Amino acid sequence: MIAGIVKDNLKLKYHWAVADYLQRAARHLASKTDVEQSYAVGRAAVLMALAGRNAVMPAITRVSDKPYRWKITEAPLDKVANVEKKLPKDFITKDGYGITDKARRYLAPLIRGEDPPPYKDGLPQYVRLKNVAVPRKLAAGFTV
Repeated sequence: MIAGIVKDNLKLKYHWAVADYLQRAARHLASKTDVEQSYAVGRAAVLMALAGRNAVMPAITRVSDKPYRWKITEAPLDKVANVEKKLPKDFITKDGYGITDKARRYLAPLIRGEDPPPYKDGLPQYVRLKNVAVPRKLAAGFTV
Protein backbone atom coordinates (compact mmCIF):
# COMPACT_ATOMS: atom_id res chain seq x y z
CA MET A 1 0.00 0.00 0.00
CA ILE A 2 1.32 3.45 -0.83
CA ALA A 3 0.28 6.19 1.53
CA GLY A 4 1.42 9.66 2.40
CA ILE A 5 1.90 11.92 5.37
CA VAL A 6 2.27 15.67 5.60
CA LYS A 7 5.17 16.97 7.68
CA ASP A 8 6.39 20.57 7.72
CA ASN A 9 4.10 21.34 4.76
CA LEU A 10 5.79 18.60 2.68
CA LYS A 11 3.91 15.55 1.53
CA LEU A 12 6.07 12.46 2.02
CA LYS A 13 5.25 9.17 0.37
CA TYR A 14 5.97 5.85 1.99
CA HIS A 15 5.21 2.22 1.30
CA TRP A 16 4.29 -0.52 3.75
CA ALA A 17 3.20 -4.11 3.46
CA VAL A 18 1.74 -6.52 5.97
CA ALA A 19 3.76 -9.74 6.11
CA ASP A 20 0.66 -11.93 6.24
CA TYR A 21 -0.25 -10.90 2.67
CA LEU A 22 3.02 -12.41 1.46
CA GLN A 23 2.52 -15.55 3.52
CA ARG A 24 -0.99 -16.11 2.16
CA ALA A 25 0.32 -15.78 -1.40
CA ALA A 26 3.15 -18.26 -0.84
CA ARG A 27 2.83 -21.42 -2.92
CA HIS A 28 4.30 -23.66 -0.22
CA LEU A 29 1.22 -22.93 1.91
CA ALA A 30 -1.36 -23.70 -0.77
CA SER A 31 -3.90 -26.42 -0.11
CA LYS A 32 -4.40 -29.29 -2.53
CA THR A 33 -7.77 -27.79 -3.50
CA ASP A 34 -6.18 -24.40 -4.12
CA VAL A 35 -3.47 -25.84 -6.36
CA GLU A 36 -5.96 -27.93 -8.34
CA GLN A 37 -8.25 -24.94 -8.86
CA SER A 38 -5.34 -22.63 -9.75
CA TYR A 39 -4.15 -24.92 -12.53
CA ALA A 40 -7.73 -25.36 -13.79
CA VAL A 41 -8.31 -21.59 -13.92
CA GLY A 42 -4.99 -21.01 -15.71
CA ARG A 43 -5.73 -23.74 -18.26
CA ALA A 44 -9.24 -22.36 -18.85
CA ALA A 45 -7.85 -18.84 -19.36
CA VAL A 46 -5.43 -20.07 -22.02
CA LEU A 47 -8.15 -22.10 -23.77
CA MET A 48 -10.49 -19.08 -23.73
CA ALA A 49 -7.79 -16.88 -25.23
CA LEU A 50 -6.91 -19.42 -27.93
CA ALA A 51 -10.61 -19.74 -28.77
CA GLY A 52 -10.78 -15.98 -29.31
CA ARG A 53 -12.95 -15.34 -26.25
CA ASN A 54 -12.58 -11.87 -24.81
CA ALA A 55 -14.23 -9.75 -22.14
CA VAL A 56 -14.57 -12.89 -20.01
CA MET A 57 -12.50 -14.58 -17.36
CA PRO A 58 -12.58 -18.05 -15.86
CA ALA A 59 -14.38 -18.33 -12.54
CA ILE A 60 -14.79 -21.14 -10.05
CA THR A 61 -18.42 -22.03 -9.40
CA ARG A 62 -19.29 -24.23 -6.43
CA VAL A 63 -21.67 -26.97 -7.58
CA SER A 64 -22.24 -28.73 -4.25
CA ASP A 65 -21.05 -28.67 -0.64
CA LYS A 66 -21.41 -32.34 0.29
CA PRO A 67 -19.48 -33.63 -1.42
CA TYR A 68 -17.57 -30.48 -2.38
CA ARG A 69 -17.70 -30.11 -6.15
CA TRP A 70 -16.85 -27.20 -8.41
CA LYS A 71 -16.51 -26.34 -12.08
CA ILE A 72 -14.96 -23.61 -14.20
CA THR A 73 -17.41 -21.14 -15.72
CA GLU A 74 -17.06 -17.90 -17.68
CA ALA A 75 -17.55 -14.62 -15.85
CA PRO A 76 -18.27 -11.59 -18.09
CA LEU A 77 -15.85 -8.81 -17.16
CA ASP A 78 -18.54 -6.14 -17.34
CA LYS A 79 -20.30 -7.97 -14.48
CA VAL A 80 -17.31 -8.70 -12.22
CA ALA A 81 -14.61 -6.07 -12.86
CA ASN A 82 -14.27 -3.55 -10.02
CA VAL A 83 -17.03 -5.30 -8.07
CA GLU A 84 -16.33 -6.11 -4.45
CA LYS A 85 -17.89 -9.28 -3.11
CA LYS A 86 -17.98 -9.22 0.67
CA LEU A 87 -18.14 -12.13 3.05
CA PRO A 88 -21.63 -12.72 4.38
CA LYS A 89 -22.10 -11.06 7.77
CA ASP A 90 -23.11 -14.37 9.31
CA PHE A 91 -19.61 -15.74 8.57
CA ILE A 92 -18.09 -13.45 11.24
CA THR A 93 -18.70 -13.89 14.97
CA LYS A 94 -20.53 -11.12 16.80
CA ASP A 95 -17.33 -9.89 18.46
CA GLY A 96 -15.74 -9.51 15.01
CA TYR A 97 -12.69 -11.64 15.84
CA GLY A 98 -13.61 -15.08 14.59
CA ILE A 99 -15.57 -17.10 12.09
CA THR A 100 -18.84 -18.91 12.62
CA ASP A 101 -19.54 -22.59 12.08
CA LYS A 102 -21.26 -21.63 8.82
CA ALA A 103 -18.07 -19.95 7.58
CA ARG A 104 -15.95 -22.91 8.67
CA ARG A 105 -18.21 -25.33 6.73
CA TYR A 106 -17.95 -23.14 3.62
CA LEU A 107 -14.18 -22.61 3.85
CA ALA A 108 -13.12 -26.11 4.96
CA PRO A 109 -13.06 -27.70 1.47
CA LEU A 110 -10.93 -24.83 0.17
CA ILE A 111 -8.10 -25.49 2.61
CA ARG A 112 -8.29 -29.29 2.61
CA GLY A 113 -5.30 -31.38 1.58
CA GLU A 114 -1.60 -30.74 1.35
CA ASP A 115 0.29 -30.28 -1.90
CA PRO A 116 3.82 -29.12 -1.16
CA PRO A 117 5.93 -28.24 -4.19
CA PRO A 118 8.82 -30.57 -4.99
CA TYR A 119 12.13 -29.49 -3.45
CA LYS A 120 15.73 -29.99 -4.52
CA ASP A 121 18.60 -28.98 -2.24
CA GLY A 122 16.20 -27.02 -0.04
CA LEU A 123 14.71 -24.92 -2.84
CA PRO A 124 11.27 -25.41 -4.37
CA GLN A 125 11.32 -26.65 -7.97
CA TYR A 126 8.83 -24.59 -9.94
CA VAL A 127 7.72 -24.94 -13.55
CA ARG A 128 9.90 -23.15 -16.06
CA LEU A 129 7.88 -21.60 -18.87
CA LYS A 130 9.03 -22.01 -22.48
CA ASN A 131 7.61 -18.60 -23.49
CA VAL A 132 6.73 -19.73 -26.99
CA ALA A 133 4.90 -17.09 -29.01
CA VAL A 134 1.52 -17.97 -30.48
CA PRO A 135 -0.04 -16.48 -33.62
CA ARG A 136 -1.80 -13.16 -33.08
CA LYS A 137 -5.58 -13.47 -32.74
CA LEU A 138 -6.59 -9.80 -32.57
CA ALA A 139 -6.84 -7.54 -35.57
CA ALA A 140 -3.80 -5.36 -36.30
CA GLY A 141 -3.97 -2.09 -34.42
CA PHE A 142 -6.29 -3.47 -31.75
CA THR A 143 -5.14 -2.46 -28.28
CA VAL A 144 -6.39 -3.42 -24.87
